[in-house]
Amino acid sequence: MTEPSFPTYAELLARTDAPPGSAWGVWGADDEIGTLNHLTPERVRDAASLVRSGQRIRLDHPLEAFDPPPAPTRKPLRHMMFGVNDHHRDEYLDGFYTQGSSQLDGLRHFAHPEHGFYNGVDPGRLLPGQPTLGVNRYAEHGIVGRGVLVDVDAHLRSQGHLIDHDGGEAIDVATVLAAAAAQGVELRAGDILLVRTGWGHHYLNALGPRERRELVPLRASGLRACVETIEWLWDSRFAVVASDTFAVEAWPAPQDSPFLTAAERTGAPLSPHSGLMHRVLIPLLGVVLGELWALDELAAACAADGRWDCMVVATPLNLTGGVGSPSNAVAIR
Repeated sequence: MTEPSFPTYAELLARTDAPPGSAWGVWGADDEIGTLNHLTPERVRDAASLVRSGQRIRLDHPLEAFDPPPAPTRKPLRHMMFGVNDHHRDEYLDGFYTQGSSQLDGLRHFAHPEHGFYNGVDPGRLLPGQPTLGVNRYAEHGIVGRGVLVDVDAHLRSQGHLIDHDGGEAIDVATVLAAAAAQGVELRAGDILLVRTGWGHHYLNALGPRERRELVPLRASGLRACVETIEWLWDSRFAVVASDTFAVEAWPAPQDSPFLTAAERTGAPLSPHSGLMHRVLIPLLGVVLGELWALDELAAACAADGRWDCMVVATPLNLTGGVGSPSNAVAIR
């Protein structure tokens, strides 16, 4: 399947009719789902053909798994239960952060500091209960496609290299491509890319509660924040880019990040988000990101039979105006 008129990232950088390096208008002036547009009916149908045994593998950690949450602004949820009598139970969640565990970033999660929100949406419209650029748009469209797992952790371990998760090791595109090549799997347009680094396993299993609380400031491995990474993710036409890491990209951003604003380069105060690829991927390109996904069980199944692609279905909350959502994702093989 080809899309001959689809612009490359180099062509986007040369734009003068919109912010350079942006995909604003590529899918129409009113688009609100970004790279989910790559999940065409044909690609969904092709993904269904990957189901052979009917094996289902959850790609979510429990909602309460990350305690304390890696992001200091989020708090652990409290599961409250009650009953009107001895024969009844009801419940609610108190302090429920929609991005506190395995999750999807909505397109109102980040604005570019200089250019604003995706497709130039007026930030005044981004209110609770208002659907514009909300995660409800993901729910309306549906997320179903060919998932491809690239186990970078296993590939590097086979070469005697252990990723420095606590040091925030950055992973190059070449490393991801080498891991995919070693697995013998082809990456295709429209894929739901799943990058396993082992960070989630490390955080939840190798570190105890006290060690997790002492990770201040947090450092986490992930993709390297550089133009090459942005270009590869866009030109590959992935529908979703998900990982088992805190932010998909290495956290925090490097001090020499090319994504610092002009003001930040000349002495303006920095924020924890300064230099992140998030500020480009989400608001400029509409790339749908998944973070903290549970990929260990899927990796073991793929390694056992040598099949690294499968059908992936994710059902984000139909929360009108939501900033993000639990991913509610499952791999079907």
